[in-house]
Order: sequence, then C-alpha cells, then structure tokens
Amino acid sequence: DTKVVAFVHAETSTGVLQPSGEIACAARARGALVLVDTVTSLGGIPVKVDERGFDMVFSGTQKCLSCPPGLAPLTVNERGLEALKSRKGKVQSWYLDLSMIASYWGSERVYHHTAPVNMVYGLYQALQLIAEEGLAARFQRHRLNSRALTAGLAEYGMQPVPPAEYRLPSLVVVHIPEGVADGAVRERLRKTHLIEVGGGLGPFKGRVWRFGMMGEGSRRANVERLLVALGETLNFLGHGVSAERALDAAARVYTCTESCCGSTR
Repeated sequence: DTKVVAFVHAETSTGVLQPSGEIACAARARGALVLVDTVTSLGGIPVKVDERGFDMVFSGTQKCLSCPPGLAPLTVNERGLEALKSRKGKVQSWYLDLSMIASYWGSERVYHHTAPVNMVYGLYQALQLIAEEGLAARFQRHRLNSRALTAGLAEYGMQPVPPAEYRLPSLVVVHIPEGVADGAVRERLRKTHLIEVGGGLGPFKGRVWRFGMMGEGSRRANVERLLVALGETLNFLGHGVSAERALDAAARVYTCTESCCGSTR
C-alpha cells in the first residue's frame, strides 16, 4: 500500500551518501513514487534523476550550488504530475500546492507567488560558474578535497563516521577523539580562527564534528587552513598533535588521479 518512498540523498547529520539507485529501484518495483531530498548533493555530486527513476526531487541553493539561501530547485516528472492531478482532495496548503505551481509555470500563468527576481539572478550566476568549471571537474574537486581532509583529520585521531562506500564528499563527519572537549575546540576555532565547525545532532551531540565541503568552499586552501587551525587548537588545549603530518597526509591525496578517487553513489 506504499504510495511514496522518500529519502535524503546526502544525509547531513551522519555524512552518509545513500545508495539512491538501489532505493529507487526497490520503490519503483512496488509501484511507489520516489521523492528525493538533494539539498546537500545537487552541484557537488551526480544527481541522476532520470537514470535512477526519481519522480520528485528538490534541493536548496545555499549548499553545493553556493548561492544565497531562499530558493528550492524542484523537478517533477510526468509520473509525479499524474499523481498530483489524480488527487481526490485539494491540497490544504497554498504554499505547498504543487498543482498551483505547475499552473504558474504552465501556459495558463495562474498566479501563485511573486518570484524573488534577485535570487534568480544569483542562481543564474552560480550556474554559470558551474558550467564554466564543468560538472565532471566539479565532482572530482569535491571528491578530492573530501578525501584530503579525511586523511588529514585521521592524523589527529579522527575517524569517519560512515564506511568508505557511503561517505558523502560534500560533508565530512568524524568521531571526536576520546578526551577532546567538543565545545572548547569549536569555540576556539570560531573565535580565534573564524572557522565554524558543525557539532553533532541528536544522538551524535558531543560525539562527532561535521565539516562542510560544499561548492566554492570545497577548495584545497580551505582544507589546509582548517587542518592548521585545528592542529593549533588541539595543541593549545594540550592534545599534542602534528599539523605538519596532517598537511602531509592531505598533500598525498592531492596527487591522486581520477581512477583512485572512486565514484559516487
């Protein structure tokens, strides 16, 4: 009786990249619609909408697209539109009524909202930058920087939360080493180095750190700056680590070729 299978492609509390192809295949085999949240994946890793049979996909502009927040890119295929048209009752929320939004973008041009024109211009510029870089190069950059940061953090005793085959390139999540104070490290990074690191959410509160590696922020210079700042902070707090070793570990990754960087799910 399942009508919709919804999941988060790139899960930000755990740093997990979902096996989206397998999930979508299982859902479609049972006749269910596939609804996918790609807020932290669009623009950073492949989102194979048609190839994997996603029916409805939404995202946000503020992460791997590197735009100001406020827009939600959305795509709905014919199967999804048919499900909207076959509803037996009206959608209760004007804001979330996709049938009205479909008419707004259709030939009827039925009013639904006033478009945020400046935001659309911002998105246009961001997409131009993506087109100039090229998707293949952009995806490669995210993978490389994620691997380099992970290698450097390992020198500080910080191991990734997800296994290698499920790691998200745009967000690196690691366990906090035993004896290291979560709040003290993040506070010094923020106040002394002007770097904000995400703390754990839910059951992971105080147990993990979350390092965003998204869009224009996913750069070698940022990886190296973070490793130096984190090394200084840990040493200041008496943990005795080597930033030089962390930088060397990251540098070794940057010699990696496309073949050894792996693929994304």
